[in-house]
Amino acid sequence: MPKISRRTSDLGTENAFVVLAEVNELIRQGRDVISFCIGQPDFHTPLNIQDAAVKAIREGRHGYTPSAGIPELRAAAAKDMGGLRGLSIDPEHVVVGAGAKPFIAYTILCTTDYGVGDEVIYPNPGFPIYESQILACGAVPVPLYLREARDFAFDPADLEARITPKTKLLILNSPQNPTGGILTKKDLEEIAAVLRRHPDIWIYADEIYSRLLYQGEFASIASLPGMYERTIISDGASKTWAMTGWRIGYASSPVLAPQFVRWVTNTDSCASHISQWAAVEALNGSQEEPRKMRASFLARRDLIVGLLNRVPGVTCKLPGGAFYAWPNVTEACRMTGAKDSEELRKRLLNEAGVAVLADIHFGARVPDEGQHIRFSYAASNKAIEDGVARMADFIRKNTR
Repeated sequence: MPKISRRTSDLGTENAFVVLAEVNELIRQGRDVISFCIGQPDFHTPLNIQDAAVKAIREGRHGYTPSAGIPELRAAAAKDMGGLRGLSIDPEHVVVGAGAKPFIAYTILCTTDYGVGDEVIYPNPGFPIYESQILACGAVPVPLYLREARDFAFDPADLEARITPKTKLLILNSPQNPTGGILTKKDLEEIAAVLRRHPDIWIYADEIYSRLLYQGEFASIASLPGMYERTIISDGASKTWAMTGWRIGYASSPVLAPQFVRWVTNTDSCASHISQWAAVEALNGSQEEPRKMRASFLARRDLIVGLLNRVPGVTCKLPGGAFYAWPNVTEACRMTGAKDSEELRKRLLNEAGVAVLADIHFGARVPDEGQHIRFSYAASNKAIEDGVARMADFIRKNTR
């Protein structure tokens, strides 16, 4: 029997989908499960966007497009990204992809070479595809620890300590998955000061949650002097407009845009023509529905954090953005005899019917930071109230 490659054997995954499969199997068996494991808005895509897609179909806009995307979407994305960040972005420097996720791999492929020891610094805990793609592309992953005491930002001195002559790329994510933490303008200025001493390092700014910020003003490192030229801004339609399944993301780089186009041609050919026209409407049309969704997420954030902080053995920081809570469950593990957050997660699922993710699903556990789990609060108020109540009951009943 022919063998599969080691690269494929070692390829990581996004554990939210793995746990979701477990949840769906339990539900199929008749179990009652409240799920907080998947990170996607629970709202319908706004009607004006749906209507734009139907119109595109009726008008025959369902063939190939240029690999870079239709000009109308590139222009709309350039205007939207630039307006939020105080930048003047040329539409020619914007490339459309089948979601924002492919640009993680495209960026690593454009900035590192396979098997020569090139290093990529990435946040930990962080979106698991960062580490997975670094390894798959033949580079060396270098975790940069996010600390609870810093509201899940990192110490710029820790960044400087990880930079070597082999460092080619730094990945930043704000607002952040899985912690909901943010990098403030002050944080970014300190990070930029470090990077100015290392002008050969690229920056990948994953800002897919840029419109879901709940405190202060959104800040991007690309907005700081001298940074845009070396920064890849990654954004998209999925989170802001509840369009995860439409698969539309976009990235901006004045240097790498032509290289991204070649990668799109080599992989997806182009993003869905229909979805691109829907995204044009998302960006250019009424923003009333996105504002309502953001307000709902903010209310849910306050609800779930307040409830979690009343659960025995649990403490939870107030996340500044996205739709994730990252409670510390170190004491809850001790109380229930769970050896770690992953055992607690499994027991919550199988004994309490509550589906969450564990910290190890987002990278190796950060030293001296205790145990954490992730809730996606893209769920109804009732689901939040009932799910946290089940968790509290489980801990009380199982306290030794």
